[in-house]
Amino acid sequence: MDAEQSKMAQRVLIVDDEISIREPIQSYLEMTGYACFTSDSGERAIELLRTEPVDAVITDIELPGISGLELTSLIKANHDTEVIVMTGYAQTYSYTQAIRMGASDFIFKPIRLEELALRLKRVLRERDMTRECRLMVDKLRQLSITDDLTGLYNSRHFFGQLAAEADRAVRYERDLALVMFDLDHFKIYNDAYGHEEGNRVLICFGKIIRKHLRSADSGYRYGGEEFTMILPETGLLAAESVAVRIQHALSEQLFFTDSGKTASITVSGGITQYVPQENLTDFIQRADRAMYMSKQAGRNRVTVLPAFSKIS
Repeated sequence: MDAEQSKMAQRVLIVDDEISIREPIQSYLEMTGYACFTSDSGERAIELLRTEPVDAVITDIELPGISGLELTSLIKANHDTEVIVMTGYAQTYSYTQAIRMGASDFIFKPIRLEELALRLKRVLRERDMTRECRLMVDKLRQLSITDDLTGLYNSRHFFGQLAAEADRAVRYERDLALVMFDLDHFKIYNDAYGHEEGNRVLICFGKIIRKHLRSADSGYRYGGEEFTMILPETGLLAAESVAVRIQHALSEQLFFTDSGKTASITVSGGITQYVPQENLTDFIQRADRAMYMSKQAGRNRVTVLPAFSKIS
């Protein structure tokens, strides 16, 4: 193999206490393109795996010290690695035992090297297919909870996440703040500059929100021009500080339209704090009322509405 092929080669660890078995397997697999390591015991194999990640382990079932089945179980518990178990004791051990311990395949001695290579190839191909399927499922799930335009989460994910955060706030006796935003006169802006320009505003505001999120926070496009933020372990003053920074950032943003004009837009925000055991609908509606109060007061501002506040 040249350097590039070696770099891309899949890595295999061969574990057998008999050198007469290890070496032929190693030579044959290296000849077919694998990068191979060897060990004469399960204990040494475990030590090697701590520093040398491998794609697959081929292990004898009878080893000095821990057995091949015990080794298989330890590998599957601690590493993302496939295991093929070999045995010369067909009457003592079964395929079912090996699979229950986490093995991907089971082969009897004497080993036919061509058959072993084919089984290894199949096991690794199936692993890659499983990983691809898992990535695809994760990607589809992410798409299902993400707003295509802004990159924020969508309202479908908002309600589930809010319930989870409310439960966590009660369990650990932590604060939980909710911020609602609504772009001011967005329909007028769309009518004046067009749908594409309106989308640019939505995209920009999504970026501003993401910029101000901490790792525990989450931001959502709640509706057409409505946005919300869930802020765990955050009191009203801290939530207000974040919301005001976001509101100022958008008001200072200039948009250059296709017609050559510059335009700007503002946002109104509302903030409230969760009361343990309250109905989540009431929690959301209180944040929405706070936002509406900002609209009534002249827009381009943030209003804090504590729980149990009276609205005249």
